[in-house]
Amino acid sequence: MSIDALCDHLSRLSGRAIQLMPCSLPLGSPDGLWVSAAGAEYVIYEERLAPVHQQQVILHELGHLICDHEASPVLTPEASRLLLPSLDPDLIRRTLGREHSQSVAEIEAEYVGSLIGRRIGTWSADRIRPVPPDMQELAYRLSALDNPAFRGSNE
Repeated sequence: MSIDALCDHLSRLSGRAIQLMPCSLPLGSPDGLWVSAAGAEYVIYEERLAPVHQQQVILHELGHLICDHEASPVLTPEASRLLLPSLDPDLIRRTLGREHSQSVAEIEAEYVGSLIGRRIGTWSADRIRPVPPDMQELAYRLSALDNPAFRGSNE
């Protein structure tokens, strides 16, 4: 089995497309995000990670989807519209609302991702994954947050 086959299988089960999106995420941000939008599920992952790390990040985010985790609200819909007017408040809540800590949901997603990883073949970062048109603005905003001046000297 491959990650693409897993995404296809989950898409058939849920009736919603699952798209993997490599992105240059800002320093200090999570290595991956699960975004549930109106028409599809998106797994955004840091494109500069080693391939084996990319695989684990993707499987972790798919673990959230498989476990049907919900995000905790962090912004009211009104605040979301003021800060990010072009993005749907529900999308913002699902993306930013989850705790990125040792919460039960994070531990569960990591465990599920690790179990699935035992069945997945070798991950290849060579596949080109274009950013879908409806997610280009989000990808641009995330990439724009990355400021090279704040990077450590190790990169």
